[in-house]
Amino acid sequence: MTAGVFITFEGIDGAGKSSHIAALADALRGAGRTVVLTREPGGTPLAERLRELLLHERMDALTEVLLAFAARRDHIVQVIAPALAQGQVVLCDRFTDATFAYQGAGRGFDRAALSYLELLAQSGCAPEPELMLTPDLTLWFDLPPAAAAQRLAQARAPDRFEQQPLAFFERVARGYAGRAAEAPRRFARIDAALGREQVAAQMLAAVRARGWLAGAAGG
Repeated sequence: MTAGVFITFEGIDGAGKSSHIAALADALRGAGRTVVLTREPGGTPLAERLRELLLHERMDALTEVLLAFAARRDHIVQVIAPALAQGQVVLCDRFTDATFAYQGAGRGFDRAALSYLELLAQSGCAPEPELMLTPDLTLWFDLPPAAAAQRLAQARAPDRFEQQPLAFFERVARGYAGRAAEAPRRFARIDAALGREQVAAQMLAAVRARGWLAGAAGG
């Protein structure tokens, strides 16, 4: 069986990552892969209910973190791990890097505690580092926070996170940059300030470089 592939999309709100997931899914299907599209928080009935709480209910940073990892654990058990075991490609809009960026850098939550919860949620009740589920590739859509805020203002009514001030998103952006520096082999930086076609080309090149689009037209 072909090995499963886990690709995550990351970036601050307004970076445009979500609009490119379907295009990558189409390209991967063209290469003969079975693709699962999902998101965090969310991806299962339970996690989607927790998502609504996270996006719309007031709570402190610890509550946010615990809900995020509870949703993630259910998502892994119910969707991500089974799909990967069947050799499918999982494309996920956000994963644990978002928690480190938003709750860690943005809210100032303790990184050591986040790291332990990451290990616990992504390896199981007897956490072992070698068993921790980690993305094979993280596509980081990097956009200056001021530009992202301008896009959001033109797009939709903001949720509880999107309502945060610019300084919060500047901290989140630094959090993403820090995560990318810690895992340079896993991260592929996408310059999200470029035009849509250029952004898509960067994304496809990053996936093609890892051999996952070998059967696609033009791949």
